[in-house]
Amino acid sequence: MQPSDSLREQMIAQYDAMSAQLQQAARYVLEHPEEVALVSMREVARLAGVQPATMTRLAKFLGLAGYDELRAQHAAALRQGGDGFAAKVRQRVNEGSERGASDTALHMLQGLSAQLAKLCEPDSLRRLEATADRLRSARKVYVLGLRSSHAVAWHFHYVMTLLGERSVHLDGPGGTGGDALIRATPEDVMLVISIKPYATGALELAQLAKEQGVGIVSITDSEVSPLVALSEQAVFCPTESDSFFHTLTPALAISEVLCSLLAEFDRPKTLDALQQADEHLSHLNTYSTAIPRRD
Repeated sequence: MQPSDSLREQMIAQYDAMSAQLQQAARYVLEHPEEVALVSMREVARLAGVQPATMTRLAKFLGLAGYDELRAQHAAALRQGGDGFAAKVRQRVNEGSERGASDTALHMLQGLSAQLAKLCEPDSLRRLEATADRLRSARKVYVLGLRSSHAVAWHFHYVMTLLGERSVHLDGPGGTGGDALIRATPEDVMLVISIKPYATGALELAQLAKEQGVGIVSITDSEVSPLVALSEQAVFCPTESDSFFHTLTPALAISEVLCSLLAEFDRPKTLDALQQADEHLSHLNTYSTAIPRRD
């Protein structure tokens, strides 16, 4: 359920020309089209963190008569697209803010389920396949994720090290994480994971790698993420959560899918690599094989 493709594409194309307040409003509209169709302009503005007048200015910036026209386009798309996500939006708008612990957990887990289901949509699957193809073609894969995104980057790198020696994690003590790019070439690819608020260091290293001819692919949270302009391919992960913190679960799921796709490209080679890893870890006595006794 999206507004007309032309309006959405126009919003993305003109995003960089918007003021900071208009960008904040536009990003919310792009990421929450259901709410634009279902709730009042004042409520959408509150959720977006801007003044109601900013929503009107956004509509006029896009060449529309006013916010009512913007809302009408989203409402038309909602009528065509069914009521799946609409029910969730109405529930969230109407429900009270006081919830018990079990209700909070339930809402968070239901939200994660919906986000993971959204990754199964055709456009997301196409992006996953194209990104995996690009990673497969690389001589080396440089992996970068700073701050909260570090966990996703490390997980991808860890799994890839079980499959071979192509993965290079851009992380190091004393600010030396980017040093590995010294030997990066146009035969290589960098996988960058970053979500709002985007870590300056990640954007700078991605720009540096691109200038060296390294291909950039990304896991990021929006079509207006600054990584999109740098990337040959981008996979989008929702981050909204009922918690006070954004969620990394969809980004981690994307990482796991990419690892699996890369492993499937050459199954015999993958099996050999995993056998070597198993033997090495066994020699190190890494994992316990003891069965607990029951008295």
